[in-house]
Amino acid sequence: MIIRKKEHWFKMLFVWHGSVLPGLLPRLILLFILSLGVAYLHGIIFSFKIPLNPAPLTLFGFVLALFLGFRNNVSYDRFWEGRKLWGALLNISRSLTRQALTLKNSKDDSSVPEFIKLLSSFIFALKHQLRRTDPYDDLKQRLDENKLDLIMMAKYKPIVIMRFMAEWVQKEKDQGKIDTIQQARFDENLDKLADVVGGCERIVSTPIPYSYRVLLHRTVYIYCSLLPFGLVDTLGWFMPFIVIFVAYTFVAFEAIADEIEDPFGTEANDLALNSMCNMIDETIHELAGEQINISQKPIHNIID
Repeated sequence: MIIRKKEHWFKMLFVWHGSVLPGLLPRLILLFILSLGVAYLHGIIFSFKIPLNPAPLTLFGFVLALFLGFRNNVSYDRFWEGRKLWGALLNISRSLTRQALTLKNSKDDSSVPEFIKLLSSFIFALKHQLRRTDPYDDLKQRLDENKLDLIMMAKYKPIVIMRFMAEWVQKEKDQGKIDTIQQARFDENLDKLADVVGGCERIVSTPIPYSYRVLLHRTVYIYCSLLPFGLVDTLGWFMPFIVIFVAYTFVAFEAIADEIEDPFGTEANDLALNSMCNMIDETIHELAGEQINISQKPIHNIID
């Protein structure tokens, strides 16, 4: 994800990194060449004049804009729901760490680092599950070999780690370090962790219906391909530039919607899961009294 400080309006016209324009350039160049050909032939193909005028294209473009707006709203809702889930994950992690440190009846806190490591492993395992990447390197730094082997064999690794956290709580209860009420408080937050995992899995496993995406995709490109024939008589050689501007707007909206539909990916405008994981890891270790390296990144940096 790219986070920038507020820039001058003129500089924003030339922003390249983080925009969808680099990926759209081949398509826009192809459409520009088509528009030049239509302008050169005056809308005539094999001696047949394409009888289009701007009126139906204007009406159709308005309807298409409404559908694209709906498509972008749906994608942004998924993006924002993912962000809220990871915000909740931060709050729950802090609460669990605080409970592990303060709700014990015994002053012996030698077992707390084990719980902190499990919680930290849970965060990174969830990130890797959502991105479908290998969590081995991150988990190896935080878990002993026995737990690491069991977790790596599991399909749903965060859930297995959550079971280990629940077993830690039960062990503390059996040893009399926490009572039944305190155990119930732990269990409430563990249930909330399960809700976060389920919410993230719901977003990943339920994409926008494919037939809807195909219909909108085809409509955008058919509309952009017909634009040159409808505008050539009124705009002449200026038509290719207007067509590219209109096409960039419609195609870019579709590309942005596709990019943020799955907010847990690694594209420029997806959620900054690496940064979020590191922040949660730092805050729970700081709560535990461990020294952390504080490095404030500039707001215009790229955060993935």
